[in-house]
Amino acid sequence: MIFSLVAVGLLAILTPLLATWLKARVFWVIALAPAALFAVTLAQAPGILAGTPVTESVEWIPQLGISLSFRIDPLSLLLALIVTGVGALVLAYCARYFSDDEPGLGRFAALLLAFAGVMYGLVTSDDVIVMFVFWEATSVLSYLLIGHHTGRRSSRGAALQALTVTTFGGLAMLVGIVMLSVAAGSTSLTEIVANPVGGVFGQVAIVLVLLGALSKSALVPFHFWLPAAMAAPTPVSAYLHAAAMVKAGIYVIARFAPGYADQPLWQPILVTVGVLTMLVGGWRAMRQYDLKLLLAYGTVSQLGFLTIMLGFGTRDAALAGAALLLAHALYKATLFLVVGIIDHATGTRDWRKLSGLGRRMPLLATTAGIAVASMAGLPPLLGFVAKESVFGSLLESTTGPDEFWAWAALSGVIVGSVLTVAYSLRFFWGAFFSKPDVGAMELHPTGSSILLGPIVLSLATIGGGLAASVVETLVAPYADTLPGPHEQHLALWHGFEPALAISAVVLLLGFLVLLRRRQVARLQAKVPATLDAARDYVQFMRALDRFAAVLTTRIQRGGLPAYLAVIIGVFVLGLGLSAAVNRSWPDGVVPWDYAVQPFIALVMAMAAIGAAVAGHRMTAVLLVGVTGYGLVLLFAMGGAPDLALTQALVETLTIVVFVLVLRRLPQQMAVRNKSVHKGLRAVLGILAGTVMAVIAVIALGAREAASISAGLPGLAAEAHGKNIVNVMLVDIRAWDTMGEVAVLVAVATGVASLVFISGRAAPVERMEGGGERRNRPVLNASAVSRQTWLLAGRTLSPQNRSIIIEVLVRLLFHPAIIVSIYLLFVGHNQPGGGFAGGLLAGLALVARYLAGGRYELAEAVPIDAGKLLGTGLLLAVGTALSSMFFGLEVLESSWFEASIPVLGEISIGTSTIFDIGVYLVVFGLVLDILRSLGSEVDRQQEDQDDGDAEAEYERPSSSDVDSAKPNPVEGEPA
Repeated sequence: MIFSLVAVGLLAILTPLLATWLKARVFWVIALAPAALFAVTLAQAPGILAGTPVTESVEWIPQLGISLSFRIDPLSLLLALIVTGVGALVLAYCARYFSDDEPGLGRFAALLLAFAGVMYGLVTSDDVIVMFVFWEATSVLSYLLIGHHTGRRSSRGAALQALTVTTFGGLAMLVGIVMLSVAAGSTSLTEIVANPVGGVFGQVAIVLVLLGALSKSALVPFHFWLPAAMAAPTPVSAYLHAAAMVKAGIYVIARFAPGYADQPLWQPILVTVGVLTMLVGGWRAMRQYDLKLLLAYGTVSQLGFLTIMLGFGTRDAALAGAALLLAHALYKATLFLVVGIIDHATGTRDWRKLSGLGRRMPLLATTAGIAVASMAGLPPLLGFVAKESVFGSLLESTTGPDEFWAWAALSGVIVGSVLTVAYSLRFFWGAFFSKPDVGAMELHPTGSSILLGPIVLSLATIGGGLAASVVETLVAPYADTLPGPHEQHLALWHGFEPALAISAVVLLLGFLVLLRRRQVARLQAKVPATLDAARDYVQFMRALDRFAAVLTTRIQRGGLPAYLAVIIGVFVLGLGLSAAVNRSWPDGVVPWDYAVQPFIALVMAMAAIGAAVAGHRMTAVLLVGVTGYGLVLLFAMGGAPDLALTQALVETLTIVVFVLVLRRLPQQMAVRNKSVHKGLRAVLGILAGTVMAVIAVIALGAREAASISAGLPGLAAEAHGKNIVNVMLVDIRAWDTMGEVAVLVAVATGVASLVFISGRAAPVERMEGGGERRNRPVLNASAVSRQTWLLAGRTLSPQNRSIIIEVLVRLLFHPAIIVSIYLLFVGHNQPGGGFAGGLLAGLALVARYLAGGRYELAEAVPIDAGKLLGTGLLLAVGTALSSMFFGLEVLESSWFEASIPVLGEISIGTSTIFDIGVYLVVFGLVLDILRSLGSEVDRQQEDQDDGDAEAEYERPSSSDVDSAKPNPVEGEPA
């Protein structure tokens, strides 16, 4: 199963590429994947039905007990056959439904195939967390499929509505399954059902699970999203909304029923919601003129029908419900595909504009007639067999302990079935009968191969009815897992019995409703639409948008200070209240660990206060730097040289970055806009600091378990290292470091995109022969005679040059690079590492830039920063994945050890390569920042200065203006 899912996923990834070559024929190719899955699953059916489920399991998150566990039992088998069988036919249908020039054809094909694989994973998952992952994946994929026509507002709105409703239910379901798995002590779905969680806790959890099922299967009050989803292409409606996605909620109900059907809230909720959904869907279907919408509301009604039977909680009801589940998938998928053919042939789905299609398209009409008859419950079709079993099982339960709910379910099913017959006949009459007031229509050729799917599904409907005993063999093993008598069996003929009489009455009443359709329509028009779920949803979303707009306006106006005030205020109120009610205060507080500590803290506090009241930007930056360097001293005196070294380098680089940015800002703060609410800001700052200090004291005194620090030296030794900090970064917690490295690459890209106009590359100029060369700096004429210590020193004007700085940078640059490399390679055993080494190399570049300008930086590192960042990330990720090729886990380290003359014992591991990647990313980040906030800002400033000088040069002087005036005419005043 796992291999099958991976294979389908890979094929889905390749599908857009295949579509560029094969066009619409790609659907024939990808249809082979679900067809193969159907064949494999069907071959496993005898053993599964005999009581031997097929299982596979691979550990995923062992710390949480979550595994990639899959299990095919009788219920999973039924759903898997529906998902793969109908999926293969729908994909084959798409090959003729779509033209080669369909926009987004490859994307649509990939998404539909991926949906088939995800749905297969959902119904075969035996871990509730894995099942939920597939559950949410179906919501995302359905959103993309429903919104296939991206240019249509209706498609986008319907897709968003479906995603919103199903995701809301999915979140409730997630809470429920987490509660059940915690109470059961396992995430195994089989164990959770076999050992149900009782009490109020279990009832709350199962209601939350049912909430997710109701939203996914479009049951009242969430039924409105399914008809709106008919904006999707017809194959999507046939598959997702008839045979697959909407069955997911029904599947969850059926899966949990054996363990939780005896819960007090289970039967009342499902019977009530099921009856309401069946009646609302049938009632609304009778009002539709669009054939697709008629089927959509009919699907809603049938989903309510399935909910009643599979949620009733008895063996015979489950038998009938499972048979009805199969019948519904067959006839409803057929009818949706038929509507797609009608739409292609005539250009409309409005049955008021259709006439005589039955005579002109007899094979299509016959296929649709079989499906309609099965939906209405006519013999000898599978729909009739299932409905007979439904009536018999509910009649049987009316004399048992569930008498009230059995009568409620039976009454609702009878009325709903009358409506089903009526809208089924309405569909067939509207689509295929001749209407005197409608003229003949021009038919567009559709091809005979497009009928393959509908014909196969109709034949399966006939076969299911004639071979009811075979269907019972498929569905009975699941039904036997529920309690109750085993009196009902699937058969085409049970003799003359009450169920047969009910079926006859239902058919007769349904036919009469169709004959009286005008009176029914007038009655429906008189019923006030006091309850309209779709309208209520729209009003709720609008109210939510208005509330969000008002709230955003209130808390996000006033600029950055207001934003920070809101954030800090929430922090103070939230954690402050938590600290106020805290009862776990430490027994004692140690004011300081060594005598110098309070003096360092005092200096840091004074610098922080000074930064808050400083009026000069540079002064504020330097004072903030004092607090950072004070932290360096605290780390160093506390026995953390690694942290002290890193903090010192980071603080220095931060000051440089601040200085680079501040060059383009006024020297004084609040020059144009004076600071306001200074008192409130001071109060918020003091409260935030106080709350943070209190929380720190509480957190340090709340420890109950022993610290894990005692085991860190041993873990470091296993990783062939003595520096615990570096070993943690590149080995023990390498996942975190890899994520942080990715963040650094994103930061560098973001900074560059904000500053650069045309790209990161150094400026180039075209040569006469068509080649390119890097722009060379223009030498400053007044600086040529002076000795230069840096390559680009002569590009600076004399007032911007410092020979002392040039000499120092010339002498210290290369030693700094060597020391940075030294820190990189000794970091596993001594203070250092890739992060510290990269920072030191970056600071060496900073010095070179500050001494020689942007051309000096280009000469020092003539490499694109993006390449350094990419290489570093590639080394880090490549090291993480390379271990898999040697049978190791991701990021599991291995070492090469040897004794070399002169050098002695050396030990090089994959963690060293990982650290080299970190080094390159940090170095590339600094280089990118220098080129963005330094060189590029310099260049833009130079262009601006040149433009201003040119404008000044071209502006005429006052004397020029006077001389340009015409001479006064004689006799007139000048």
